Amino acid sequence: MILKERLKALDVLRGITIAAMILVNTPGSWSYVYWPLLHAKWHGFTPTDAVFPFFLFIVGVSIHFAFKNFKPEENSKALKKIIKRTFIIFAIGLFLNLYPKFNFETVRYFGVLQRIALAYGIGASICLLFNKRSLIYVTAGILIIYWGLLYFLVPENPFAPQTNLVGKIDLYLFGPNHIWKGLGFPFDPEGLLSTLPSIATVLIGSLAGSFLSKSTDITLKIKRLLIYGFSLVVLGYVWSFVFPINKSLWSSSFVCFSAGFAMLLLAFLIWLIDVKKYSSWSQPFIHFGTNSLFIFVFSGLYVKTMIYLVKITNAQGETTSALNYLYQNIFVPIAGNMNGSLLFAIAHILFFWSLVYILFRKKIFIKI
Repeated sequence: MILKERLKALDVLRGITIAAMILVNTPGSWSYVYWPLLHAKWHGFTPTDAVFPFFLFIVGVSIHFAFKNFKPEENSKALKKIIKRTFIIFAIGLFLNLYPKFNFETVRYFGVLQRIALAYGIGASICLLFNKRSLIYVTAGILIIYWGLLYFLVPENPFAPQTNLVGKIDLYLFGPNHIWKGLGFPFDPEGLLSTLPSIATVLIGSLAGSFLSKSTDITLKIKRLLIYGFSLVVLGYVWSFVFPINKSLWSSSFVCFSAGFAMLLLAFLIWLIDVKKYSSWSQPFIHFGTNSLFIFVFSGLYVKTMIYLVKITNAQGETTSALNYLYQNIFVPIAGNMNGSLLFAIAHILFFWSLVYILFRKKIFIKI
C-alpha cells in the first residue's frame, strides 16, 4: 500500500520483510537449512516466525496513514475499495495454490496471501469504523476471546498439534484434502479461525501508525515505539506461560510478542535513518518495498515453475527440476550442502531485487 504520508523507515522495514520472505522460502534444499531460517516446529519462536507478522504489522501502519484523513461520508467508498482489494489478493493466493496443476480436488484454500487479504480486509474495515480508543478495546477483545475459544472449547490438550480447535474447525469445514500437510498431518497455519488473531496484528500496526502520525517529534516517536514495543514483548512472554507462543496457531501471546519486536525494529530504523542519517544502505530494501506484493507473488510463481514445469537432464541421464539442478551443479560445488543452500537463497534475493530495481527506475509500481 502506497502511503500518502511517506515514512522511509516503514518502507525499509517492508523491504527487509519481503527480502526475508524470499530468503526463508527459497533454500537450495529444505534438507539443509540453518535453524534461524526455519519456523519453530510448534511452540517457540525463531527469526523466521517474525517475518509474516512483521508484514501484517506494516499493513496495519499503512492502513492508518491511508485512511487517517478520510471523512465519515467517504467510508462507503473506502469500504468498496477495501472489499475489492481483499477479493483480488485472496484470488491471487488461491491461483498460486492451484498453479501449475490446477487440481481443484486437492487445492489448499488458505495460504499466506489469503491471510493477508482477510487480515487486511477485516482490519482495514474495523480501522475505518472505530476510533483509536475503540481499536484498543477491539484488539484486546480479539486476543482474549481467541484464547478463551481455544482453551475452553477443547478441555484436553487445547494447544497440541492434532487436538486444537483451529485444526478441528478447518478439518470439519474443508476436509483433509484442502488443508496444508506440512507438519505430517492436515493442519493449516493460515487456517480460518487463526485468521482472527492475525487481524489483531494488523490493528496493533494501525495503532502504532496513529501515534507515529500524532507527533512531529522524531525522538518522541522513537520513545513511544520503544515503550509500547518492549511492553508488548513482555506481555507476550508472560502470556506464553498459559498460552504458548505459537506461529502455527497465531496465538495471542505470539501476536503481542511479534508485534512488540516489530515496533522495536521500526524504532531502530527511524533512529538510524531519520536521526543518524544512515540511509544509503537501505535503498535496495526500498526497491523491494515499493513492489512488495508483486515480487512476493512473482517469486512464488517462479519457484513453482522451476520445480514443476522446467526439467533438466543431468550428465547421468537423470531428470530433475531446474531449481534442484542449479543447486546441485552450481551452489553445492562452490559452498557445500548447507552453505550452498543458503547461497542459493541469497542469489535469488539478488535476482528478484534486480527485477524490482528495474521497476523502480522506470517508476512502475504494481498495486495488488
